[in-house]
Amino acid sequence: MSLTSLALIENWPVPTAAAGVVRADGTVLGTHGPAGRRFALASVTKPLAAYAVLVAYEEGALELDEPAGPAGSTVRHLLAHTSGLAFDEHRVTAPPGERRLYSNAGFEQLGDHVAKATDIPFAEYLRQAVLEPLGMTETSLEGSPAKDGVSTVEDLLRFAAEVQAPRLLDPRTVADAMTVQYPGTKGVLPGYGHQNPNDWGLGFEIRDGKAPHWTGASSSPRTFGHFGQSGTFLWIDPAAGAACVALTDRAFGPWAAEVWPALSDAVLAELPR
Repeated sequence: MSLTSLALIENWPVPTAAAGVVRADGTVLGTHGPAGRRFALASVTKPLAAYAVLVAYEEGALELDEPAGPAGSTVRHLLAHTSGLAFDEHRVTAPPGERRLYSNAGFEQLGDHVAKATDIPFAEYLRQAVLEPLGMTETSLEGSPAKDGVSTVEDLLRFAAEVQAPRLLDPRTVADAMTVQYPGTKGVLPGYGHQNPNDWGLGFEIRDGKAPHWTGASSSPRTFGHFGQSGTFLWIDPAAGAACVALTDRAFGPWAAEVWPALSDAVLAELPR
């Protein structure tokens, strides 16, 4: 089958867009647009990086609650954006665990921490631990683990299938990643303002009751994923048993806040239950 709802991306005010939907068993329910084209992911890089960190944890290279980043912070704090690090600067602006301060710097420190723990550059570790085993041959990390990934819809559908039915990780580890860390923590969701609480898992943002939000009005509260400033998103809705990826080459802005939820709702409405 092919989801006709994905054709909505043809009306998006972007030069190029591609999208796809995948089930937990890896069944691709449809793609639209150039699904094999490589796009800059921006912050959709973070879930990939987080998955590599979790592989390092399961391999025994690190512990989630060991010190990492600023004083008092741990690997878990960095993954959950509660280390207290600023958005794009390696300076501390709050005590660990107190506020949800979305931080690129935190993911860069995570990458450094994994590289030291494994004695492998983080981009190479990501390739060996996640990309290669999943057959994500068109995906690479070209710099910061926070925002410099490049990938295709086809590759990200492979990743989204893995997260729904893990083979590289123990399912309990992935369940932890999609569970709220430091419940009740408030903060700013970039592009969507203050959220109280601003729920986050380990490298994945959790929808819960956030409003406004980039997913759909019919997305379940358990929906988790990430969007990127390059006009990209990946969400997984366990209640629907499916994941959706959309990649574009236009920077995030009001246009995305308008059309992304509509696509998500249309996809969810069309999914066979």
